[in-house]
Amino acid sequence: MNFYPTERIALFIDGSNLYAAAKSLSFDIDYKRLLTLFGSKGQLVRALYYTALSEDQEYSSIRPLIDWLDYNGYTMVTKPTKEFVDAAGRRKVKGNMDIELAVDAMELAEHLDHLVIFSGDGDFRSLVEALQYKGKRVSVVSTLTTNPPMVADELRRQADQFIDLASLQNEIGRDPSQRTQREQRQRPDGEPPTDEFEPGDLIET
Repeated sequence: MNFYPTERIALFIDGSNLYAAAKSLSFDIDYKRLLTLFGSKGQLVRALYYTALSEDQEYSSIRPLIDWLDYNGYTMVTKPTKEFVDAAGRRKVKGNMDIELAVDAMELAEHLDHLVIFSGDGDFRSLVEALQYKGKRVSVVSTLTTNPPMVADELRRQADQFIDLASLQNEIGRDPSQRTQREQRQRPDGEPPTDEFEPGDLIET
């Protein structure tokens, strides 16, 4: 990874996209290690995590993660999902956070030197270009190693630096034994323990 020690850095994490990429690579992300890694690369100004939440669920296993991130150095940006019925009568859930991420990136850009976007969504190509016009460096974190790749080619080419998530596994991956320990703490009623989460509850659009 190419960072300068004096750079003011911010992380913009598309929660559902990052989860999908990590899942495709068969590892869990340790968000504390992720923050430590990028904090060591420069002056980390902010780390923002974007996710949509379903408010009508009695229990959402993503909520413990949201609470943990909120108390441990991340700025949480959430909104409720919206349900609708398509033309075929199928129930759909929408929870796209692209606009929120793009607006925050543009507003914070004047206080930053280097923006790191954790997403492979090609819709962010125009955002990356706009930030570069402002004189900012932009890195994109996703992966090419899956089939098909999780990152859009146009986004990867536009970025100043592409960081393959697979190359970060040893630095930000969670110890697999931790998952085993959590599974052993499974509650008797079959529900996940309160400190467990599966970011698969994040809404992908």
